[in-house]
Amino acid sequence: MLEEVRSLGFEYAELGHNTRISLLEGILDAIKNGVVKISSVHNFCPLPVGVEHSAPNIFQFSSDDPREHERAINQTKKTLEFAARVGAPLMVTHFGSIKIHDYSARLLPLVKARMQNTPRYERMVMEVSEYLELAKEEWFERSCQALEQLIPEAKRLGVKIGIENREGLNELPLDADFMTLFDRFPQPEVVYWHDTGHAQIKENYGFINHFFQIDNMLGRMYGSHIHDCAYPVGDHCPPGEGDIDFELLKPLFKPTHLKVLEMNPAVKAENIRTGLAHIKSILGDE
Repeated sequence: MLEEVRSLGFEYAELGHNTRISLLEGILDAIKNGVVKISSVHNFCPLPVGVEHSAPNIFQFSSDDPREHERAINQTKKTLEFAARVGAPLMVTHFGSIKIHDYSARLLPLVKARMQNTPRYERMVMEVSEYLELAKEEWFERSCQALEQLIPEAKRLGVKIGIENREGLNELPLDADFMTLFDRFPQPEVVYWHDTGHAQIKENYGFINHFFQIDNMLGRMYGSHIHDCAYPVGDHCPPGEGDIDFELLKPLFKPTHLKVLEMNPAVKAENIRTGLAHIKSILGDE
C-alpha cells in the first residue's frame, strides 16, 4: 500500500480510517525501511477490533449512549498512541453529530436544480439552520467533554488533534461554532483541519462561503485534506476535475500548512498524478 503511494511521487502519507489491524505489520515495516513518512492519521486508526471497513463515525463523542461515548474516547486514545508510534504530528478526527433527521436529502434535489436563490430554498435553509441551532447544545457539550479528556493525552504524546469540518448538515461543530470551540479550547494541541471537498459541498448547499470559512480559521488551521468536488456533492476527485476554485483559495494556503491529497480509492493512478501536478501548479510544492 505505502509502496504504491511512494510510486505516485509522495514522500508522506496519511494513514486513514480504513487501516485494518491486519495491515499494521506491513505499514510499520514500510515506515522503518523509509518507504514513506507519515504526515497524519485519521481517527479511528487502526480500525477497532472486529471492524473491517472504513468507519470514522462508528463511535461518536456526541453520543447520548454513555458506552458509545466512552468507546469513542478510548478508541481515540489508541489512535493518538498509534500516531505517536508512527511519528505523525497530527490526528484528524470527526467531532460528532446531532441525532436528527437528515435534511440533506430534502435539499439535494433543489441544489441539483440550482434553486438555492429561490424563496422556497431560502426558507428551507432558514428552517434547517434554526432547528440545528436549537438542537445542538447537548450533543456539542458531550463532544467537548470528550475533548477535555483527550487533550492531556495528546500533549503527553506530542500529537495535535485536528477537528475536521464536515459535509453533513447535522455534523459537529456546526460551521459557525468552530470559533466557539477554539475559544473554549485555546490549547495548542487542538487545531482546525480543513477539508476542501466538504467545504465546497456546504457552499453548494448555501450554508457557508468556502473562502471565508478558511479565512476565519487561519489562526488555528494546521492543514487540509485537498480534493476537488464535482457539483454538487461529488467530492474526493482529483484537483482540476471538479468545481473548486483553487486559484481563489490560493492566498489562504500557507507553506507551513500540512496538505494531504485525499482521493476516492477508485481514482486511477494517472488521474492522481495529474491532480497532484495541477494543485502543485497553483499552491506550489510545499
